Amino acid sequence: HNLNVRREKGFMAINCGALPESILESELFGHEKGAFTGAVKQKYGLIEQAEGGTLFLDEIEEMSSALQVKLLRAIQEREVLRVGGDRPIKVDFRLVAATNVDLRERMEEEAFRADLFYRLSVVTVDLPLLRDRPGDIPLLAEHFARLLAERSGKEVRGIAPEAMQVLQGYRWPGNVRELENAVEQAMVLSRGIRIEVGDLPKHLEAPVPQVEGEEFQRLPFRQAREAFERRYFEAALARANGVVAEAARTVGMPRQYFYEKMKRYGISRE
Repeated sequence: HNLNVRREKGFMAINCGALPESILESELFGHEKGAFTGAVKQKYGLIEQAEGGTLFLDEIEEMSSALQVKLLRAIQEREVLRVGGDRPIKVDFRLVAATNVDLRERMEEEAFRADLFYRLSVVTVDLPLLRDRPGDIPLLAEHFARLLAERSGKEVRGIAPEAMQVLQGYRWPGNVRELENAVEQAMVLSRGIRIEVGDLPKHLEAPVPQVEGEEFQRLPFRQAREAFERRYFEAALARANGVVAEAARTVGMPRQYFYEKMKRYGISRE
């Protein structure tokens, strides 16, 4: 945003997975006075507030189909309709969206609108998985350790080499967010001046399901992928002791999507 010609205008951001649908709609599109109980005055939505600037939508995969339709209209027609309003309002904004799931796969499963997907895909930036850039793990882990030590007031000054080896040996299905959560948990448990192996979450040392081998090589691609996904989600749920919210968080996936995978593969919490 700061390097764009719109930098002099506003930058508005919101996490689509952090709010219920009705509140998210009001936050994005605004509402008129009396539109619903508690709407005691008119409210400008984030799209209007981003006029001439940039709107950033994080975890856009969490947006409901109904709101996806409204967002698509805002992009295509360059206008919004506030909740309870009857007059379209012209808008001019740049939209940037982020997701930690494969939106094309969600689209193919009819969990994300194809028309909105193609509107958003004009320019895409793919971030490599954390496991594909292991050299970043020590830098990120030490960075999180410093930040968390400052916030908590602890005198933890780094991460022991043995603990760092564990961090670098893990595959991080939840990417940077999972790494930060692991360091934060270790910081809470740490009683010394460094984070030790014993402070790390136990599942980091657990074996990761492998898909190599004759069993998978003999299967058609679709069946092999389904077999892997079933094992992957079963393992994530087992590490989280059956707590779906925790399992979804550690793999960097919306809880609703994790439930969908459980239902698809007949995975139980036990």
